[in-house]
Amino acid sequence: MKNHFLIFALVFFLFNYSFSQKVEIPQDTSVTTQHSVKIKGKSINYTAETGTMPLWGEKGEPIASLFYTYYTKNGISDKKNRPLVISFNGGPGSASVWMHIAYSGPRVLKIDDEGYPVQPYGIKENPHSILDVADIVYVNPVNTGYSRPIPNAEGEIDREKFFGVNADIKYLAEWINTFVTRKNRWLSPKYLIGESYGTTRVSGLALELQNSQWMYLNGVILVSPTEIGLDREGPVEIANRLPYFAAAAWYHKALAPELQSKDLEDLLPEVESYTINTLLPVLVKGGFVEQSVKLEVAEKMSYYSGVSKNIILQNNLEVPFKYFWKELLREKDGLTVGRLDSRYRGLDAKVSGDSPDYNAELTSWLHSFTPAINYYLREELNFKTDLKYYMFGPVHPWDRSGNNTGQNLRQAMAQNPNLDVMIQSGYFDGATTYFNAKYSMWQLDPSGKMKDRLSFKAYRSGHMMYLRNEDLEKANDDLRNFIIESLPTEGAPAKY
Repeated sequence: MKNHFLIFALVFFLFNYSFSQKVEIPQDTSVTTQHSVKIKGKSINYTAETGTMPLWGEKGEPIASLFYTYYTKNGISDKKNRPLVISFNGGPGSASVWMHIAYSGPRVLKIDDEGYPVQPYGIKENPHSILDVADIVYVNPVNTGYSRPIPNAEGEIDREKFFGVNADIKYLAEWINTFVTRKNRWLSPKYLIGESYGTTRVSGLALELQNSQWMYLNGVILVSPTEIGLDREGPVEIANRLPYFAAAAWYHKALAPELQSKDLEDLLPEVESYTINTLLPVLVKGGFVEQSVKLEVAEKMSYYSGVSKNIILQNNLEVPFKYFWKELLREKDGLTVGRLDSRYRGLDAKVSGDSPDYNAELTSWLHSFTPAINYYLREELNFKTDLKYYMFGPVHPWDRSGNNTGQNLRQAMAQNPNLDVMIQSGYFDGATTYFNAKYSMWQLDPSGKMKDRLSFKAYRSGHMMYLRNEDLEKANDDLRNFIIESLPTEGAPAKY
């Protein structure tokens, strides 16, 4: 009986002990491994450093631990001429996984040429990586990847320090200062690249780094940009949808034969011109537009979008995005199209309804990204922890107030004559559409005095254009050329 009691007590202790333990948050640690990759036909040896680095509070205490992966080309002792690219993804709440293992890094997903998942999952060399011209660090904001906030002595976390447009920018600028100082990169040309909400982040960081950290950049790359705080509500926002509708309909062969016979890049300027010169003025008049004009516009919108004239009229010329994703292929094959990439098709429980049941593209991407990043970090980069890798972490509610990031980017450019900006966008992205990205570029500097420092590149894919193999090469070449061309001549003064 005594032995039974001891066994019971031991089991009880172990059970309670296991549930009382917390997974340790690594605050300041790194693992370094050596690798090689062939880029543009040339072998490059590089070092991969992955780990965590503290974010320091006002009293010098660690308030968060940020996870990063840092790639440097071997054999370069003097870093003053070696560009550093600091890379962020978006969400908010998304890990820096997407561009890391699918775009600019030395390793990419094993997927098919159009970006669809294949098994067995895994990764392979990226022959198009920009590591030949720049070192890269992929940064995971708080509660993404393995990054975590560190509770204070009372076990509390101040969410306001992390989870909002301006809080996010402020603390990341502080962390970047620590990283650049530790890695001795103050003399290096520096670039920020952000995707999706990451474009809001890096647009704000450009000015925050200059004004609060006294760190000046050479370039900012906006991949599939958000509105970056630039106003477009009302008729402008509604009109700007049509070029994307046309692109998605063209891809799915839902347009009239004479439009389908055109190349996409011949068709879209025609739709853009109609949007700006005809559709927008009609939408401005609202309910006071002449009925004959309204009918004529609905007919033309149907012609360019693949959505019936009656549906367009029922929506007063304002077809919601969600309805478009549900409607475009409803009569053709009963499938839906994706939000972030409308090349992807989904299967709903019912053909009826006014929005898809799920995001067809995102579920497809998570097929391949999640196993690949968990394998890669542990087995190839040798970073081991019991923390869950947050593909999407708990960052909400997110304070979106005071979003002046577009104006901040313009101010950073004005203050820094060496700062150039490039925008990359996919034609089939229905979340951050390519035409809205163009609009942001046009509105970023209303004076027009800096337009020679702004450039736009578009691709025949969606939000993550680099998943399509042809665009992986093209987009990386555009990055590479932007970095090379934005480097000033040695000794050239930064002045107007």
